[in-house]
Amino acid sequence: MKKYIVYTIVLFVFSSCKSMKNQEEKYIDDVLHKMTLEQKIGQMNQISSVPDMQKLGTLVKRGEIGSILNEIDPVRVNELQRAALKESKSGVPLLIGRDVVHGFKTIFPIPLGQAATFDPEMVRQAARVAAVEASSVGIRWTFAPMIDISRDPRWGRIAESFGEDTYLASILGVATVKGFQGDSLNSTTSIAACPKHFVGYGATEGGRDYNSTNIPERQLRNVYLPPFEAASRQGAATFMTSFNDND
Repeated sequence: MKKYIVYTIVLFVFSSCKSMKNQEEKYIDDVLHKMTLEQKIGQMNQISSVPDMQKLGTLVKRGEIGSILNEIDPVRVNELQRAALKESKSGVPLLIGRDVVHGFKTIFPIPLGQAATFDPEMVRQAARVAAVEASSVGIRWTFAPMIDISRDPRWGRIAESFGEDTYLASILGVATVKGFQGDSLNSTTSIAACPKHFVGYGATEGGRDYNSTNIPERQLRNVYLPPFEAASRQGAATFMTSFNDND
């Protein structure tokens, strides 16, 4: 009898979760159906914060902004979110983002330095502290971890990476995602991670930023893709594309 009771409870929970998911998807479909093409394009528009609060507020109310970078004043964040939720036609909240790479108020060693510890738990804890501090002022999205495999010392962004080893970058990338996102993105102290740059950005010709790469498919799969697969399996909320063409 106990076995059947357990099965019944499991089935009930599964059915409830499925029903909730269906309701969420229906709500999203309803919102999208009501939005104009201009408003949908507006959701993809990201700007850096400006001092003119009236100008920002007007753009938000018109649905012309989907996310704002580098706004760290919680009073301004709350006012902009109120305008997005209450005064825009779609009612979609803003995403407030920032490059929280190795700390927010508490500054930790650069990612390359963290990688030198070979300590995933320490890396996770550093990201967790950064998430708690950043979320306290309304930032809910960070453009990290940078999991490009970096093997050319001429490339100027090596400091942001976990170095040259695919396995280590995969392990520490997962640890960082865990730290930023915590147990649930619904938590008030969690921020969405954004592993970058997909893919092969660290292999740009001559170590020049925004340059081309020439990576054979086997090397791409063996060296550059595994950290992104690991971050995806961990549940990273977003990913950033790279700035290179390949082959």
